[in-house]
Amino acid sequence: MEIQKARSTMTPRHFHPIPNYTHHLVLVCPQHTLIQQRNLRPLFCSHSVQPVVQDPVMQESFGKESHCYKNTRRKKRVFLLDVNPICYKGNVPSLQSFAHWISLFFSQVSLTDPVIAVFDGERGNEYRRQLLPSYKAKRRKYWHQFPDAGKSRSTFEKSHRLILDILQNCNVPVVKIESHEADDVIATLVEQVLQRGHQVVVASPDKDFKQLISDDVQIVMPVPEFNRWSFYTLKHYVAQYNCDPMSDLSLRCLLGDEVDGVPGIQHVVPGFGRKTALKLLKKHGTLENLLNTAAVRSVGRQYAQDALIKYADYLRRNYEVLSLKRDVSVHIEEQWLNERDARNDSLVLSNFITSMKDSRNLNFQCRPHSNG
Repeated sequence: MEIQKARSTMTPRHFHPIPNYTHHLVLVCPQHTLIQQRNLRPLFCSHSVQPVVQDPVMQESFGKESHCYKNTRRKKRVFLLDVNPICYKGNVPSLQSFAHWISLFFSQVSLTDPVIAVFDGERGNEYRRQLLPSYKAKRRKYWHQFPDAGKSRSTFEKSHRLILDILQNCNVPVVKIESHEADDVIATLVEQVLQRGHQVVVASPDKDFKQLISDDVQIVMPVPEFNRWSFYTLKHYVAQYNCDPMSDLSLRCLLGDEVDGVPGIQHVVPGFGRKTALKLLKKHGTLENLLNTAAVRSVGRQYAQDALIKYADYLRRNYEVLSLKRDVSVHIEEQWLNERDARNDSLVLSNFITSMKDSRNLNFQCRPHSNG
């Protein structure tokens, strides 16, 4: 396959706003350079681009051959696309949503960088549901409320085939492993890409991927409020949670995950909340270290000590359910890491959008999903 090379240039559209939960605007460059919030001022605005913010501290370096920019572009960047979430508008399956977000993704984010698309496998949640029957139970309950949900198999297969065709025609390899969720497949592929010395960007709104964040692993997520994809980096994580991402999984095990149906320790010990969990994890690092220490000596107030001893198995079960598996039987192929030929993108996507406009039914029925 002939590969068309594209030059990377720093343009205003490379800066995207990303919301954080301290209610401040943080801007991120897709070439991995975080623009920290200081005294920021608008640089320009056009009819198609929201105001871009320029950081005066970084202004000089970005005006030249930026040392920071060259450093971040030293490694090849590989995108792992979590397909299922972008096939939904809210909780409603939608081909329109897929067309919209994949078009923005190719044109504004990945460009010609390699992309590997991953789908959920059939019965992917099964082993987690065996551990915890409430796991994603709300999603299953919601799904059965759809009209004709049980009769939608042919519609789902048709829609799935359309999406596969689009991705393959845009030169994107597709991975789907039976009995495994896309999250676990992506986590496994992340390890394999890192072993080859590349950087990884996981394209997904799913918060589960925050446990993978590092200097060489970032997330880019669709943000409907801005109608664009926005990058979420290690610095974003530290600013948001004030702790190391290595503690993210342990924190979620303690606090639970209401969306995924994983109860936290506060359900059985109401006084054990976020503040207590963060304090303990900052000192002990991981859930396992915390539990092992609590078994032999005091780690804090008596209620916390008692809870960690009494509910140790409860918390370890949460860990088993929430942790991403990195040993799925999938092996990356070297050609997947080649620069993507993007010359077909416009034609493929415009034809797809045109065909949807001619169709009476733009929404498709498939298995339940929530942008976790």
